[in-house]
Amino acid sequence: MLGPAPQLLDAPLAIVDLETTGAHPAHDRVTEIAVIEVDGGEVAGEWSTLVNPGTSIPPAIQALTGITNDMVADAPSFGSLAAQLHERLEGRVLVAHNARFDYGFLKQEFERAGLLFRAKTLCTVWLSRRLYPEHARHNLDSVMQRHGIECKARHRALGDADAVWQFLCAAAAECGEEVVAVAARQLVQQASLPAHLDRAMVDAIPDAPGVYLLYGEGAAPLYIGKSVAMRTRVLQHFADDLRSSKEMQIAREVRRIEWRRTAGELGALLLEAQLVKELLPAFNRQLRRAAALAALKTFAWPWRGPVGVVEEDAARDATELHVIHQWCYLGTARSEDEIPALLEDTRRPRFDLDRYKILARHLRTKRARVIELPCTSS
Repeated sequence: MLGPAPQLLDAPLAIVDLETTGAHPAHDRVTEIAVIEVDGGEVAGEWSTLVNPGTSIPPAIQALTGITNDMVADAPSFGSLAAQLHERLEGRVLVAHNARFDYGFLKQEFERAGLLFRAKTLCTVWLSRRLYPEHARHNLDSVMQRHGIECKARHRALGDADAVWQFLCAAAAECGEEVVAVAARQLVQQASLPAHLDRAMVDAIPDAPGVYLLYGEGAAPLYIGKSVAMRTRVLQHFADDLRSSKEMQIAREVRRIEWRRTAGELGALLLEAQLVKELLPAFNRQLRRAAALAALKTFAWPWRGPVGVVEEDAARDATELHVIHQWCYLGTARSEDEIPALLEDTRRPRFDLDRYKILARHLRTKRARVIELPCTSS
């Protein structure tokens, strides 16, 4: 009925599903675990257990999964199962629908138990996207409906893990085992991304200096960051070994990414500070504060008038001139024609603590290239 069992990868597989008390690995806990072991394209074993999370299961989660506080009261803790589960998963590729979720929880739970857990992952959401790009939805319910998969117990660990295995079998029957295997190998080798984020959007980001903006469903950004290698930094946000609840929440909510390239690091720092204050992203904290000149002991301005700090981007043959006066950032000129308008602001400079720190730190370095500019008279 399901067609041939797929031999997807050279390594054995562990199809994993977890039920949890919530969505945050840093403070939520596992309530049920299931593992289907696949060797050579054949199911070699199944294992599942309820887990006592050591905390109350929220009513909404109980209603969704059917797992109640009474059901887990006498179940083993994760710590008591950790060594056995770690041995069961060792050497296997972890396969799951939205693998980041399950892998993130396992890493946190193993860490609490004093064990280091690392594994290659295969996300079947991404596999479904790769194999069936004509379909818009790839959540487990949509995949089950599309392929006629029957789940023995939806939102229970073993039932959902079995549905994932049935999807692999159905995909091999429909697309061909070799096609599925090639797609699986490519996905295992690629950096992990949130299931709802388009990889092409990340691939389009240049690995160059600039500022990136992570957006959720709303118009305001979730987070604004800067880097001298934007694509690499963005991928770090979505690395498999995410540890903080903030990073995990960003990964769960992000839907699109915008970016703005700069000539160098200073331009990226200044633009980040500006955009954070203008757009007030939810997950930026350090730069979201007002600053007053009176609250800071500043260095004396060492030039007679305004200066320009030069940054060059040899790859694009582009130059940016960051115009500064009395430690106030007046703007960035990308051509000589733009400089006079910025110099007009020397008559009404606006001090900003974050920009002052950025500029003072950069101007103390040997790489700073500064040219003096004419001061517009008042």
